[in-house]
Amino acid sequence: MKIDQTLPLEYSTEQNRLNILGFWIFLGAEIALFGTLFASYFTLVNRTGSGPTAAEIFEIMPVIIETVLLLISSFTIGLGIHAMRLGRKRAMLIFFGSTLLLGLSFLAVEIYDFIVYIHEGATLQTSGFTAILFTLLGTHGAHIIFGLFWGLLIMYQIIKNGLTPETTNKAFIFSLYWHFLDVIWIFIFSFVFLKGMM
Repeated sequence: MKIDQTLPLEYSTEQNRLNILGFWIFLGAEIALFGTLFASYFTLVNRTGSGPTAAEIFEIMPVIIETVLLLISSFTIGLGIHAMRLGRKRAMLIFFGSTLLLGLSFLAVEIYDFIVYIHEGATLQTSGFTAILFTLLGTHGAHIIFGLFWGLLIMYQIIKNGLTPETTNKAFIFSLYWHFLDVIWIFIFSFVFLKGMM
């Protein structure tokens, strides 16, 4: 395995560069998935039937808390990658751990949101609007859950093996995934929640 010393460790081998390219292609498929969900949401948003509307069930405070948690997690994952590039394993692990804790906190607030929606009479079966709302938010939430397990696995590998070309490549790819989820949430915040509250 030939290592290019002039590049950051996560890009230092041909395989690493191919892994990153492959992950960007995977993110293209994820964009198509969420694009389809958003298109479905915009089609069904007014199909409330006898169920509640967005304005009736959305609360601003939980949504702001969720947004702040994910934005801070995007910052901490960036700090983790910066620490990784400086070879500071302990700092990197602290920032990655902080990111995962913030992601877990986000999930806790989202579960609270779901409980409120159900209490207000919004379920998967209530209307087209509630069905696509739960599908969109649930898909994003499932990606967060997957990310939490993936991040823990990467942290374990770094604790065990250190900062190698392989572990740094995995950590960098994970950071791309986490930033992607944050961007998707900004779209959800803007076009689902804010628009729905107006």
